[in-house]
Amino acid sequence: MKRIIVDTNFYAAFKRNDTAAVNILRRADFVGVNAVILGELLAGFRCGSREEQNRQELDQFLDSPRVDVLLIDDETAEFYALVFQELKQKGRPIPSNDLWLAASALQHGLALATYDDHFSHISGLLLAHRV
Repeated sequence: MKRIIVDTNFYAAFKRNDTAAVNILRRADFVGVNAVILGELLAGFRCGSREEQNRQELDQFLDSPRVDVLLIDDETAEFYALVFQELKQKGRPIPSNDLWLAASALQHGLALATYDDHFSHISGLLLAHRV
C-alpha cells in the first residue's frame, strides 16, 4: 500500500501530465493534501488566468475516494516544531509552508511526493520517489 502526501509542485507536475507524477499518483492507495498546500494552490489559481478551470480540476481531484484534505492540528504543530529544530541545528532552513507539509507527512506516516530537494534533510521523512 502506498500512502503519499503531495506538494504544490508535484500537483502542478501531475496537471502537466509529468510521467513520474502521474505514475506515483496512479500507484497510490491514499493521497493526502494538507490545508497549507490547498491554500498555496488556491492562491496560485487566483493569480492566474484560469482560476475557474483550475478550481474545477482541483475539486475533481479532491473528490476522488483516495484523496483526503488533512487539517493542521496541535499534533501537526508538534511535528512542525521538531522539524524546525532539526533543520535549524543542521543550518538548513526551509520555507515555513514546507515545514507544515513535512510535519503533516510525518504525523500521518505518509511519503512526500515533491520535486524539492530540501526535504531530503529531514530525518524519518520518506520521499515518494525513493519509496
